[in-house]
Amino acid sequence: MTKQMIPAAALAATLSLGLAAPAMAENAEKLVTVVTSENPQTQLMAMVLTAQAVEQGAETRILLCGPGGDLALIDAPESATAPQPPRDASPQGMLQMLMGNGVTVEVCAIYLPGMGADEDVLIEGVGVAQPPAMAGAMLEADARVWSF
Repeated sequence: MTKQMIPAAALAATLSLGLAAPAMAENAEKLVTVVTSENPQTQLMAMVLTAQAVEQGAETRILLCGPGGDLALIDAPESATAPQPPRDASPQGMLQMLMGNGVTVEVCAIYLPGMGADEDVLIEGVGVAQPPAMAGAMLEADARVWSF
């Protein structure tokens, strides 16, 4: 498995959130982070913890559903893009940083049809989860699922 590294600037931003940078884990697991919360602080913390899992070597993907899916919109709500204390990071900004480091990000298969929209409303690089593939990822023996 190829370990994914966070670029120095992004790592500095993550560390500035008060998190230590642990050593890379040897046999890292797979992680699926599911974000459904509309609360920007919860969304941001989901991204911060996911970034730490990536730093520790976890093979990671993110599934955004319901209000969590709004993080993936080009025209995202202000709550997704507004800087938050203590270090002025935003949920969408952290999401994009993770994507830049190879993390797969997808919205739930029913998110866009529920909005009456298509993939054109999503930021570049965000896909639409296929239920069989996502269920398979969540069922893998070495997978962990974090839900926010």
